[in-house]
Amino acid sequence: MLIPVLQILGGFVLLIWSADRLVAGASSCAVHFGISPMIIGLVIIGFGTSAPEMVVSAVAALQGNPGFAVGNALGSNITNVGLVLGLTAIFYPLKVNSLTLRREVPVLFAIMLLATLLLSDLRLSLGDGLILCGGLVLMLMWMIRLGTRSDHTDLLMSELRDEIPTDIPMRTAVLWTAVGLIMLPLSSMVLVKGASYVAETMGVSDEIIGLTILAIGTSLPELAAALASAMKKEHELAIGNVLGSNMFNLLGVLGIAAVISPLNVSSAILSRDTVTMFILTGALVLFAIRRHGSGVVKRYQGGLLLAAYCGYVYFLASSVITGS
Repeated sequence: MLIPVLQILGGFVLLIWSADRLVAGASSCAVHFGISPMIIGLVIIGFGTSAPEMVVSAVAALQGNPGFAVGNALGSNITNVGLVLGLTAIFYPLKVNSLTLRREVPVLFAIMLLATLLLSDLRLSLGDGLILCGGLVLMLMWMIRLGTRSDHTDLLMSELRDEIPTDIPMRTAVLWTAVGLIMLPLSSMVLVKGASYVAETMGVSDEIIGLTILAIGTSLPELAAALASAMKKEHELAIGNVLGSNMFNLLGVLGIAAVISPLNVSSAILSRDTVTMFILTGALVLFAIRRHGSGVVKRYQGGLLLAAYCGYVYFLASSVITGS
C-alpha cells in the first residue's frame, strides 16, 4: 500500500507543479505574441486552473476508470465551494461585486442544469460528451467576447491583468509550456494508477475516490490561488477563479472524458452529489447577494460552507464503512 500512496502524493505534487508551469509558460507566450491581457487572464489562466481535473479525468477514461472522471468533476465543484471558498472566507472575508454575480452565476447554474440533465439517465454517451464540449467552446467564445468588451474599471479584469507574468523570456516561456504539456499527462498517469490500486484494495468505488481524494488533490491549485488572491485583497479573482473552474469542470472534464469513453454513473451521483453541488453553490450566492453595492461572504458564512463540506465528506466515509 505504501507505493500506491506515494504514487498518489507524488502524482499530485507533479500535477500541480506542471499545471503551474503550463499556465506561466502559455501566458508568457501569449504576451510575447501580443494577445490581449484580458483574453490571457480569462481563457489561459482560467483553463489552467482546471487543467489537473481535465487531464486526470481524460487519463482515467483512457485507462478504463470512468468513475474517476465523474467523481473528480462533481467532487471538485463541491470542494471548490465548500473547502476552497469556505476556508478562504474564514481567513479573509470575501467581497463580491454584484457584476460578478449577474454575469457568471447564471451561466454556472445553466451549465450545472445541463450537466444534471445529461446525467439523468445515469450515462454520459459520446453525444452527451460532444454537447458538453460544444458548451465549452461557446463558453470560451463568451469569455473572449467578455474580455474584449469589458472596461478597465472592471475589478475582475483588473485583478486578472495583475496575475499575468510579463518578465519571462520567450525561450523560457516555450520551455515551461512544453514541460507542462509533457508532465501533466505523465503525472496524471502515476496518480490514476495509485488511486486505482487504493480503490481496488479498499473495495471503494472509483466514484468515491474521485469525489474525495482526487477532487481534493486537483483542487489544491484553486485553494492556493484563492488564499493568495484574498490575501492581496483581490476578492473578485478569488471568487471568479472558483466559478470559472467549476464551469470548466462540468463542460471540459465531463465532456472530454465522455468523448474518450462513455461513462456510466451510479444513482447516488444524482441523488447525493449533484444535489450537494447545487446546495453549496446556492448557499454561496445567497451569502453574497446584497440589494445595493458589493456583497460579503463573512467568516461565519465561510465556516458554514466548510462545515457543510466536512459533513458531506463524513457522509461519504460513513457510506464506505457501512457498505451502503
